[in-house]
Amino acid sequence: MHAWVGAAPELTVPAAQLSSAVYEHSKLPLREFEAARVRIAQINDCSLCLNWRSARDVASRSPEADSIDEDFYAHIGDLSWEGFSERESLAAEFAALFAENHLAMDDTFWARMRAAYSDAEIVDLSVCVGMWLSQGRLNRVLDIDGPCRIPTPGGSPIGG
Repeated sequence: MHAWVGAAPELTVPAAQLSSAVYEHSKLPLREFEAARVRIAQINDCSLCLNWRSARDVASRSPEADSIDEDFYAHIGDLSWEGFSERESLAAEFAALFAENHLAMDDTFWARMRAAYSDAEIVDLSVCVGMWLSQGRLNRVLDIDGPCRIPTPGGSPIGG
């Protein structure tokens, strides 16, 4: 937490507020939200994010609303799995393209997105994916989900 809050509070407090907004105010159904979130966690190789379960770990997300079993999580990244709805597959595909090859989002892809999602939902998904990509990547780069490389005020690295 020192790396997040103590080292640069002018930036990290607003970043935490964005994270909070994503988890508290996204209008995406939980399964679509989780398909995109976990796809970004896989791409970032963020252990913290991969082990997070929004229905379990976010107070404002009711586990009863859209329960998700571990089979769902195990198949994220395999868009051929028949357990995903079209929108869930698109959410995961959008997340992967956003993170790895945004220039490949061609007219055909956008036609599929617009056939399944409203403009407001696309913006919602984009803000969520952008936050997960940046903060999950930050977690990995700074080893927040492992031994941290940022020195504490006493000079020794966090977690080391």
